[in-house]
Amino acid sequence: MKKTTLSNTGLTILRVVVGFLFAAHGWQKYNEWTIAGTQASFGKMGIPFADIVAPVVAALELGGGIALILGLFARPIAALLTLDMLGALLMVHLSAGVFVANGGYELVLILAAVALAIALAGPGKASADRALFGQRQSKVSALA
Repeated sequence: MKKTTLSNTGLTILRVVVGFLFAAHGWQKYNEWTIAGTQASFGKMGIPFADIVAPVVAALELGGGIALILGLFARPIAALLTLDMLGALLMVHLSAGVFVANGGYELVLILAAVALAIALAGPGKASADRALFGQRQSKVSALA
């Protein structure tokens, strides 16, 4: 089944916007909160192994967000970001209800949903994955 121009444009818009948001959140963890502050915050939220998880999440969100903007290894990166947001939803936000103003899960749920959609549908034609892997049906291109 061929993707239409509108479908590819839609995937590109979703990928770039959600990539920007993930990168912004990763940047925030490094620069506004600092890694030490993020580790402390994760610890207070009860996230296991906060000293290890905080820099991994910060790197995933910053680097993964940039990779999504470029469309580079978009499917595996989007799958990892989906897991990141599902962890945030289950460990931190679910008990606070829906609305983000109350610490709820609306933002992490939509970020998870868009990341999952990209993981399933791929990055679209305007992507580094397409330029690097094209239409080849290899194990690498299936991941990308």
